[in-house]
Amino acid sequence: MKCSAIIHTYSIVARDPETGELGVAVQSHYFAVGSVVPWVEANVGAVATQAMGEPGYGRRGLDLMRAGKSAPEALAQLLADDVARETRQVAMIDSAGRVGVHTGAATVESAGHIAGDNFSVQGNMLLNGNVWPAMADAFAQTAGDLAARMLAALDAAEAAGGDIRGRQSAALVVASGKPGAPSWEKSFDLRVDDSPEPLIELRRLLGMGREMVRRGAAGAAASRGDFAAAAAELAAAGPDAPETVENMYWRAILMAVMGRVDESIPLFRQVFAHNRNWATLTRRLPKSGLFPVDPRLLDRILADSEAK
Repeated sequence: MKCSAIIHTYSIVARDPETGELGVAVQSHYFAVGSVVPWVEANVGAVATQAMGEPGYGRRGLDLMRAGKSAPEALAQLLADDVARETRQVAMIDSAGRVGVHTGAATVESAGHIAGDNFSVQGNMLLNGNVWPAMADAFAQTAGDLAARMLAALDAAEAAGGDIRGRQSAALVVASGKPGAPSWEKSFDLRVDDSPEPLIELRRLLGMGREMVRRGAAGAAASRGDFAAAAAELAAAGPDAPETVENMYWRAILMAVMGRVDESIPLFRQVFAHNRNWATLTRRLPKSGLFPVDPRLLDRILADSEAK
């Protein structure tokens, strides 16, 4: 393997033992860090390759774990084949939660790692040696899903000093833990390629990602005829995911389908005020089976929603 990118950074690889999700989260003073460091595959493993980052550790590491190697075994094999291994910092975790991590002797100080129960935190070219211990503590002490806990680790790293050069980009990737899920299935796949505050932007994107997950769950519930559950999913926006116009629109559609037309009208009014094209879309939904073929209902929604 050869050196492909000088990526001094801090990251976390982790697994949620309850859901089986696997993930990587990273921040760096490097443009588009998410294009090189994180490698994740559902029900296989996760890899972070940094310092003198080499994508081959990601591709080949996942291949080896998919073939039955544990994360420590896969990492040992790749390091043995790499003459530049002392310039590398690599962490791997497999679907059983086993961790392999390496910080080469030639990585730039401050550099180090901590491997714990279902996670590893690591960094190099950091302001001080408090960064990766702060990450480990935050991950262990934070409640919530894997994405929330990994983002808390990044926040803690930044608060402890972070990358000695500052910040520029960040990424968070979480692969599905559902048994039999396709290798590519992700719960979240988020990147901030260039920003003065990449973690703030990453948290905003995570909120939007959570809304998309709820929208998917709402669609699944609606497809099986459980419109009440679908509406509840769409109404569940939390403080980390303010409701979008599109989410509001589909919530209004569901209410109308359920016969709660009076409740839907104020929502439609807000959506149509934002962009009248939503009204045009509403006219088209019956043809696709997404709304009842009921001209009077449509006319009422569109007329009432235009009322001042």
